[in-house]
Amino acid sequence: MIDGNKVLFSGMQATGNLTLGNYLGALKNWVTLCDEYECFYSVVDMHSITIRQDPAVLRKRARNLLTLYIAAGLDPKKNCIYYQSHVSGHAELAWILDCFTYMGELNRMTQFKDKAAKHADNINSGLFTYPVLMAADILLYQADVVPVGIDQMQHLELTRNIAERFNNIYGDVFTIPEAYIGKVGAKIMSLQDPSKKMSKSDENPNGSIYLMDDPDTIMRKCKRAVTDSEGCILYRDEQPGIKNLIDIYSACTGKTPDETVKEFQGKGYGDFKPAVGEAVVSVLKPLQDEFARLSKDKAYIDSVIKENAEKANYYATKTLRKVQRKVGFPDRIR
Repeated sequence: MIDGNKVLFSGMQATGNLTLGNYLGALKNWVTLCDEYECFYSVVDMHSITIRQDPAVLRKRARNLLTLYIAAGLDPKKNCIYYQSHVSGHAELAWILDCFTYMGELNRMTQFKDKAAKHADNINSGLFTYPVLMAADILLYQADVVPVGIDQMQHLELTRNIAERFNNIYGDVFTIPEAYIGKVGAKIMSLQDPSKKMSKSDENPNGSIYLMDDPDTIMRKCKRAVTDSEGCILYRDEQPGIKNLIDIYSACTGKTPDETVKEFQGKGYGDFKPAVGEAVVSVLKPLQDEFARLSKDKAYIDSVIKENAEKANYYATKTLRKVQRKVGFPDRIR
């Protein structure tokens, strides 16, 4: 708890370009959470280097992501928005937690198996211990809740297990985090393969709408979206492509899927797909304009980076010093 509020932690990797799915499924819903929680939103650039990165590109993408957080409506006065790499406590706590995590637990992590298969030429130990760094991210701020998708639930369970193991040995040190159950963001699927989530790592660029796509590109991608030969606009599993477009249109307009189906009753895909594109453009245009404005204000973004890193470090250090003392590290001479 901070100032009587529960703590919420989340973050995104500074790799690839954020998609419409990232925005509608997560980022858009983060904006209102500061009224209920003390929120820490990290640009998790340390996680990013488990895969080889171009240093200049990584720095640029990290800054763009932090700027996008603000452009999307996250107030840096109400939310702590910072670079993971600017808080050394993440790495320091991760090492300590490594010593309380069992090999068998890490061997069971399905994401390691998936990533190792995709990057067979670079199966490094960071990729293997990635979930422990994620545990440190969460436990460092004594987070009460963490918004996670199904694919991250295994990592949250490991975080809970590590925290409980440490607490059983040393007393009540870590808050045991829970999955955040709140307003569910829209689950947006690939435009080219609606059986998969829209992803910033999709090899097919037509499968994803990126937040910085221009209107013409958005319209083209929506018109090329995979549908079917049925020709009717119905919200059902048998038509996954149309169902996904209905979800996108509904999320962008604030309508329910039933209202969307009723609006386009008797119309064909030739009418519906451009309407989806226009709805997406109308949602992303203000965000893109604000991003462009903020990107030109270097002094302001620099001040956010500095001030929020100081805030994150303050709370991280409180936890880290307690943990270091518990495990027997010598006190610092001040």
